[in-house]
Amino acid sequence: MSKLTIALDIMGGDHGPPVILPAAVKAIQLHLDVHFTLCGDEDTIKAGIQPLTNAERNRVTIVHCSQVVEMGEAPTSALRNKKDSSMRRVIELVESGEANACVSAGNTGALLTLSFYLLKTLSGIDRPALINMMPTTGHHNVFLLDLGANVNCTPEILFQYGVMGSVLAQEVAGIASPRVALLNVGEEDIKGNAQVKSADQLFKDAPGINYIGYVEGDDIFTDHADVVVTDGFTGNVALKSSEGLAKLVINEVKRQSQKNFYTRLLAKIAFPLLKSIYNSVNPDQYNGASLIGLRGIVIKSHGNAQKDAFYYAIVQAMKEAKMHLPEKIKTKIETVLLEQL
Repeated sequence: MSKLTIALDIMGGDHGPPVILPAAVKAIQLHLDVHFTLCGDEDTIKAGIQPLTNAERNRVTIVHCSQVVEMGEAPTSALRNKKDSSMRRVIELVESGEANACVSAGNTGALLTLSFYLLKTLSGIDRPALINMMPTTGHHNVFLLDLGANVNCTPEILFQYGVMGSVLAQEVAGIASPRVALLNVGEEDIKGNAQVKSADQLFKDAPGINYIGYVEGDDIFTDHADVVVTDGFTGNVALKSSEGLAKLVINEVKRQSQKNFYTRLLAKIAFPLLKSIYNSVNPDQYNGASLIGLRGIVIKSHGNAQKDAFYYAIVQAMKEAKMHLPEKIKTKIETVLLEQL
């Protein structure tokens, strides 16, 4: 496939087409070298892409889908009963090679199940993981995984996560030797459960990974590590807590700045600074978690994402497609496993 093609699930998410279609239109207008395949209700899609010029529409393919995976639907139901859903179709396009990557804001469990079933994992990877960037106080963002794909993880799976996260940090952030850490309840060797302790030893025995040991929750944002590894239960709680805190800070700054004439005046004077702070912590720009470890690129957007947030998820899909991420993870896994023999 010579052209870069991104498949979008137009029907998924809490808001569906009214949010996702404007995000798609924005991506089509801004990225002139990319083709987009829009999957969902054909009439709805045609109405939503009216702002596009004829030249822009030439880079759009519409695939009509008669079914939608509901946000509360059981993953097994989506797998068995929704074979013409927009979510399944975008993954099938990646599987067939008709798309380089896909993006969906739909039901997370269904997306994980369908992706695992249709794409399979790379050789040497037992389970895929959800990974995303988060801001830090330093010069680099931190990559946190797993964000909810697997709530229970063996030491071997945690180790595989570290390898995959290291590759993503190298390719996306340009870090030559990413610092990989395990999330734990303390930095001392005696701390942690059996899974974490066993994973710690696996990392120590792997010369191909720049492993720095344990970090605690407050170190996620201190630029102490480039990749932080944990199970899906803990990672999801950490992600949602940090997003909630970021929104609290943003809303509190807005509220305090409007209390009276003087605070409004100070806010106006400090507007450039406040805007910079807002941009650095705004969760929207970090939307788009990668489901890595599969034989294809799948990006999961927040279900409640608005237009700009979903657009960032599309951008993430394009970045990973251009760098051929699954192939590079496969090569890294094979190299690390060979070094352990």
